[in-house]
Amino acid sequence: MQVKIKDWNINYEVIGEGNPVILLHGWLATLETMRPIANSLKKDFKVYLVDVIGFGKSDLPEHPLNSNDFGDFLEEFINKLEIKNPVLIGHSNGGRVVINAVGRGLVSPKKIVLIDSAGIKPKRKLDYYIKVTIFKIGKFILNLLPNTKKIREFKEKLRDKVGSSDYKASAPVLKETMKKILVEDLRDLLPKISVPTLLIWGSNDTATPISDAKLMEKLIPNCGLIEYKGASHFSYLENIENCNIVLKEFLKT
Repeated sequence: MQVKIKDWNINYEVIGEGNPVILLHGWLATLETMRPIANSLKKDFKVYLVDVIGFGKSDLPEHPLNSNDFGDFLEEFINKLEIKNPVLIGHSNGGRVVINAVGRGLVSPKKIVLIDSAGIKPKRKLDYYIKVTIFKIGKFILNLLPNTKKIREFKEKLRDKVGSSDYKASAPVLKETMKKILVEDLRDLLPKISVPTLLIWGSNDTATPISDAKLMEKLIPNCGLIEYKGASHFSYLENIENCNIVLKEFLKT
């Protein structure tokens, strides 16, 4: 399905019945990376899987976006589809979108879940952060694909280049968008999030480190943290069975 947000065609799917839950994927990903959560929640909830603007089957933006643009995008998506008091679940950049929209008072969710979420300005240099993030995301997504010769060769190329070639090959508008949002710090919005909030994180996450989670836990008033020992930036997929149990328990009314 598609919905028009401003001038963008946004791709999304709806599965299940019940109270609404919106799933937002991370950078360079698509709604498919959130499907393992959706398939679990669809038994009890009406789940919206969204290709965030610029990714998957959704349109590229015509100009570089900042965090406020992403927050506005989520607000309009919810309004256009007339979704009332949804639960918002965001991974990585999807978490950044949630923090911005909720912290600015644009949307009124019932609860939110931030999984290895972006939003805290990284301490390392921008070029290092970009390389590590793209490399880990690319490697993880490739591991989900069939182990063909072509995929193995692509993994080797990705490993050799440490993601830099993928960054250079990205659409110019997304490269500029990444430069904008990675230097923005949303910590001032965190105390404004008043709804129950769950953080799910990997202790070995190098893209959005566990220190970010602990800072968010301190700054968000009604917040708890689940830490998966040894897990990476995709902690929810590495612990999907337990993660789905935790989510169902948290989302009980």
